[in-house]
Amino acid sequence: MAPAMTLTLDTAPRVGMVSLGCPKALVDSERILTQLRADGYALSADYAGADVVIVNTCGFLDSAKAESLDAIGEAMAENGQVIVTGCLGHEADAIRARFPAILAVTGPQQYEAVVDAVRLAAPPVKSAYLDLIPDAGLKLTPRHYSYLKISEGCDHRCAFCIIPSLRGDLASRPPAAILREAEALVRNGSKELLVIAQDTSAYGVDLRHAVSTLGGRPLRAHITDLSRELGLLGAWVRLHYIYPYPHVDQLIGLMSEGLLLPYLDIPFQHASPTVLRAMRRPANDSKVLDRIHKWRAEVPDLALRSTFVVGFPGETEADFQYLIDWLGHAQIDRAGCFKYEAVAGAAANALPGAVPEDVKESRWHRFMAAQSAISEERLAAKVGRDLDVLIDAVDEDGGASGRSKYDAPEIDGEVHLRDAGGISVGDIVRVRIEESDEADLFGVPV
Repeated sequence: MAPAMTLTLDTAPRVGMVSLGCPKALVDSERILTQLRADGYALSADYAGADVVIVNTCGFLDSAKAESLDAIGEAMAENGQVIVTGCLGHEADAIRARFPAILAVTGPQQYEAVVDAVRLAAPPVKSAYLDLIPDAGLKLTPRHYSYLKISEGCDHRCAFCIIPSLRGDLASRPPAAILREAEALVRNGSKELLVIAQDTSAYGVDLRHAVSTLGGRPLRAHITDLSRELGLLGAWVRLHYIYPYPHVDQLIGLMSEGLLLPYLDIPFQHASPTVLRAMRRPANDSKVLDRIHKWRAEVPDLALRSTFVVGFPGETEADFQYLIDWLGHAQIDRAGCFKYEAVAGAAANALPGAVPEDVKESRWHRFMAAQSAISEERLAAKVGRDLDVLIDAVDEDGGASGRSKYDAPEIDGEVHLRDAGGISVGDIVRVRIEESDEADLFGVPV
């Protein structure tokens, strides 16, 4: 008998990834890594094991730019073979001036340019013997939930924002492509799909709501039609970055049917009409409160999450008090608040009436105190109820934590479980809520 042959495969180059910024940037990182894995690259969880490191940056606020530059500096110090991409890539000259040895700098969504730079820095090793990527691609989130990006860019020109100059105008994906990706994610274990875009409710406007086909079925490029199709896949479907256009009322109907989670992430940014006009915000009509009350009449347990800005140029004490009063009427379940920060290139920089930093600080604390009281009261109303909880973590002592339908990962609260032995990450467990605080719920499986 002839001796068995031993096949020795060449070692694949390894790529490290540092991904900063919003979930939209995280999806960009996943797409880059999926392509690199398909090309034969291995992934490294640390600097020491990587042949090249990609830093996907955020460049929206000065604080985010500083974090990105710190991350680039760390990668250069720990590894030295660094490729920069993402929103800060628009400032390539500044990056190269600070880090002359950077291998390459690209802007957001320039996936092929990133992959080409990696191939140049660490040429791939091709092998026909390896199955390199799963059906759903590579993920940077846990297996049981996934971000689903439905469009890029934005058509709005808000005074404080430079996203259109970084990521371009609205560019929606065909609905058939989105559905195919969503089906693959669910097939591979995702129990929750988090739908994201810069303006999710504008999905399909640039396509004039054109129809594409999937399995012979016509699919219209419209957020209502897309949401209904996603809801039929059997996973939780959570909508982020929704603007309250009139057709959002149709999404509330899908929630009442159980096809969407009773959750809307609406970036209101402010409530004062004067400030909203200065911000050039869309959908800033005075009837938003009426619509919120109408939504909750149809879906009583609807959870609203939002973000707000205090200290915008020209914001008076009366404007701020209007916002605080509005919060009391709107009863937002979760809200983040930012002190206004000038962004290079934003139209708001030219506005008069700069708010002093100490006033911004005071208003931020007052906002957070008001919102914390609202959040605490709304969570207390859930004590005694039985809620479905998607498990994110378990420990060896029989404890676990997860999220209800009213909580998105990392930005909202959690549900902490006792006596939770025998359950696993990714399980959906029925939980009786026993206690609450201003951020989280506490309960036991039933």
